[in-house]
Amino acid sequence: MFKKILIANRAEIACRIIRTCRELGISTVAVFSDSDVDSPAVKLADESVYLGASAASDSYLSQNKIIQAALSTGADAVHPGYGFLSENASFASSLRKSGVTFIGPDPEAIAAMGDKIESKKIAQKAKVNTVPGYLGIVDTAENAIKISRDIGFPVMIKASAGGGGKGMRIAHSESEVSDCFRLAMNEAKTSFDDDRIFIEKYIEEPRHIEIQILADNFGNIVHLGERECSIQRRHQKVIEEAPSVALDPETRDAMGKQACDLARAVKYRSAGTVEFIVDQYGKFYFLEMNTRLQVEHPVTEMVTGLDLVELMISIASGEKLSFSQDDVTITGWAIESRIYAEDPKRNFLPSIGRLTHYKPPDEEQGSVRLDSGVIEGSEISIFYDPMISKLITYGEGRREAIDLMKSALDNYYIKGTANNVSFLSAIISHPRFLGGQLSTNFISDEFPDGFVSIKPIGEVKNRIIAAAVLIHMRIKNRERNTLNRFDTHLLPESEEYVVSINNEPTEVKVSLGQDSKILIGTDIEIEITSNWEIGDVLLVANISGQHYTFQIDRKNPDYIITHSGIESEIRVFSKRAAALLSVMPEKVTLDESKSLISPMPGLLVSISVESGAKVRSGEELAVVEAMKMENILYSNSDGTVKRVLAAPGDSLAVDQVILEFE
Repeated sequence: MFKKILIANRAEIACRIIRTCRELGISTVAVFSDSDVDSPAVKLADESVYLGASAASDSYLSQNKIIQAALSTGADAVHPGYGFLSENASFASSLRKSGVTFIGPDPEAIAAMGDKIESKKIAQKAKVNTVPGYLGIVDTAENAIKISRDIGFPVMIKASAGGGGKGMRIAHSESEVSDCFRLAMNEAKTSFDDDRIFIEKYIEEPRHIEIQILADNFGNIVHLGERECSIQRRHQKVIEEAPSVALDPETRDAMGKQACDLARAVKYRSAGTVEFIVDQYGKFYFLEMNTRLQVEHPVTEMVTGLDLVELMISIASGEKLSFSQDDVTITGWAIESRIYAEDPKRNFLPSIGRLTHYKPPDEEQGSVRLDSGVIEGSEISIFYDPMISKLITYGEGRREAIDLMKSALDNYYIKGTANNVSFLSAIISHPRFLGGQLSTNFISDEFPDGFVSIKPIGEVKNRIIAAAVLIHMRIKNRERNTLNRFDTHLLPESEEYVVSINNEPTEVKVSLGQDSKILIGTDIEIEITSNWEIGDVLLVANISGQHYTFQIDRKNPDYIITHSGIESEIRVFSKRAAALLSVMPEKVTLDESKSLISPMPGLLVSISVESGAKVRSGEELAVVEAMKMENILYSNSDGTVKRVLAAPGDSLAVDQVILEFE
């Protein structure tokens, strides 16, 4: 077994690997950039080595710096985590030449499976089901159009070296191919330094299901069942679960066998994942093989009881797998939610900044797990993936795991950057998700315009109103005590209010000083009790014998209450104040039609127009890169450019004006 392992990664996966190493008694070395100097991973590790500037090319992608760090600290192995150099064959080869063990597969297997074109050829030879397409390099947009026309739309334009949703675009018609080809090529070059592109048929309404495999150096290969990864946005996974409601035992066995056959064909060792897409008829097709640990590996760990990081380490150190396929059992159900620093209300644009408040839910052994690499005060940087953490819940069945996830998300409080916690809650509560009717189009189908918090109705609305009244009464009673006016002999037995929830009024009646009984309307009585104190950001209340959690923010004079994925802006009025509200003037919205503004913080890659240029609706104006993804900004109407206020290479702030129109 190794004595010291260097983790060539950052954030939550670095912390995750350190945790297993500690349990095994192995010393750890963290590496860090300027942005991560105070990160939890650096503090958790036994040693740390500074790599350089924040840009990944100057730090986490610098092979020479990482190898030198391993040699200088005496590390006898390197765990790459995922992303960065985890699937870089030359890095694994260079480590081997340096006498340092790479905790992962051999360079030859990485190269074979990392090339999406070559991997499909190998899969076909191994009799693994593959998606129809053109298994050659597409070098020009003109060729891409011709090949796409021959395959038939829609098509998937993909980077041969791609992964993690980078370098992937769907073209639904011939007119979309050129832009998709260019963006996929640019992202591939930026993310992988490899701009080779191929094209395959896009399977509509697919489920994304992957098989976790393990292989040692002695020819033993097993699979650990499947993970359902169909809830995706822009090809980036958002929610994963194990097992999948879509697979029957026969399909599971067939997919597992093909995954193991593919691993055997490339003489694979270590942990790996074979990804499939499953069409609406239950037929499955090979998508790609990830020759590394997956982000979503915790759900497999929860249902199998196995530690995949520990198994990777033991295989790399030359040990045999201690179990066979017959020993693998899948028990219960696990769900993982990826917590991202992004703004669902602005079409999921990435968000950067400091986590001014960070209160994750409590972990519960065996049922709630949090894989995080941040603490309160951590900064989310433009340089890396915007994922904050992974929240995992486990139950005996799928519904129990879902209910635990709902509660855990309600208890996850983040401020300082926009985040997707409410959006995740909305997905988990969606009838289609609850029914297991999933596909990779789920988010685009159900949230076509991004995420806008729905209006609460029924019991959820009543719970939110009750919470708002309880808060209001606590604050009102404190004011009365402060002013020495709290004399029950001089006050009425009850008070009436109008609760405006998202500008919709509801009349309520509450017993003065007894904020546990609230009458909503004329016939709904809610009994609510809580130990909430003024200033607490979470209100945990008992309502009708059940516990619920509400996130509380003040926006004087309003309360912002978030519950079950629904954010509500609430104001509690006296009846007189509510009557006067109708005469208040409405705020005039600022007209932004004369400007092109950056919808996200990022790097201005290009400007397609100049001052005086006439543009038509739908014409490309600029390209902005953020979190390694390029985004084209188009004109919303015909017009003339008055002046250009930014230049390629500029760093843009959110809402910064790029150009103005006449």
